[in-house]
Amino acid sequence: MRARTDAGMPAAETDVILGDLGVLLLECGTSVTDVRGSLEQVSRRAAPDASLEFAILPELVMVSRPGAASATTTVIGKGEALTFRQSAKASRLVHDLESGAASLAEAPGRMARIRATPRHLPGLQNVLGCGLLSLSLAALFRCPWWAVVLALLVGLVVGALTMLMMRVRAAAAVAPFVSAFVSTILVGTIAGMLDLGPVPLFAVCAPIAILVPGALITNALLELTSTDIVTGASRLMYGLIMLAFMAAGVYSGAALTGLRIDSASAALVGEAVQLTGDDGGGGWDALPSLWATWPAVIVLAIGIGLAFGSGFRLTVVCVVVMTGTYAVLALVSTQVGSVVAVGVAAAVLFVAARVLERVTLAIPATVSFQPAFLLLVPGTIGLVALASFDAQALVSAPMMFLSLCIGTKVGALLADLARITRSTVFRRWVEPARMGEL
Repeated sequence: MRARTDAGMPAAETDVILGDLGVLLLECGTSVTDVRGSLEQVSRRAAPDASLEFAILPELVMVSRPGAASATTTVIGKGEALTFRQSAKASRLVHDLESGAASLAEAPGRMARIRATPRHLPGLQNVLGCGLLSLSLAALFRCPWWAVVLALLVGLVVGALTMLMMRVRAAAAVAPFVSAFVSTILVGTIAGMLDLGPVPLFAVCAPIAILVPGALITNALLELTSTDIVTGASRLMYGLIMLAFMAAGVYSGAALTGLRIDSASAALVGEAVQLTGDDGGGGWDALPSLWATWPAVIVLAIGIGLAFGSGFRLTVVCVVVMTGTYAVLALVSTQVGSVVAVGVAAAVLFVAARVLERVTLAIPATVSFQPAFLLLVPGTIGLVALASFDAQALVSAPMMFLSLCIGTKVGALLADLARITRSTVFRRWVEPARMGEL
């Protein structure tokens, strides 16, 4: 297919479209490093004769032309996160612009349609997604059956509460604290009424796991290591503040209800695999069987799909990615320990995410990589460490983050090397062959 060009488009219009495209990618949850790389590739295709520079902030894109008399073009986003389905369409748009299958002049119309993509019954999907996510995490980390049922009920309440608070800007700022506080109050009150004793970790954390900023903090660390200091530092600070709010909510709720967390309960996938019990024998105090964790992964993927608006096809992709991530973590954790296993799983998953991003479906890495954070759960570890003042947890949480960042960086390096190699082979062998055919 012949590439479409943008010859004759005014420079100011080109800069505005590129800035709006960058804002769209930021709304998809893409890191500023990846946004800058995508804009540079699109600009080389759309404006090969121009020398453009991009400055990216969390909700702001600036496009400038060094040496030109015109002022820098600034495009500001609304800060509204897009659904996974919208992110996939945005990734396809960028893919088409980079390959020349679409011209830059077509981008504004396609971006408007992406932002206007309807979502059916979003409130019901969010609440149901939070409930399924909470239930599946409790089962996946092998909490007793009573805790699994409790996590489902509390997850539905937290999902509804969070949805209502996010509609008011002032309330959204304290939503992490209020959600964690209400969740812990409910769990602590029921545990006290039924005299359940110390409750498993994920009976408390599963209902609020969707709010844990693990992906945000990890992206911030990755941006810091890519010399995007301003954005990385601001996102890291915001993520830590959210984590502190949630920890304060858990600590306050536990203090009011006398809730105690079972220190022997699983905090990582590798620990959940090694838990022993009566293997699902009868009774509400029994642990789910180890085989039951596989259906739990599927339910977890479905819950994520509902909560983040994936749609059917992306939910299937999420099921495959989550199942693969769980398999890698369960296998590697028994061999090298949980800390190293998180890094290995992150590297493998990141390479797989980049591969998916480059195939015809153009599935963005944020859609296929972000859900796995709920299995890698470094944010949950930090939350519990802050709430319980556990010295060992406070030491292990930074190690988990570092392992995750190193694994992601190694995966990014491998993905880039594979892309460079493939591009070199394509230019040297495939393109000449096609020209010969023509």
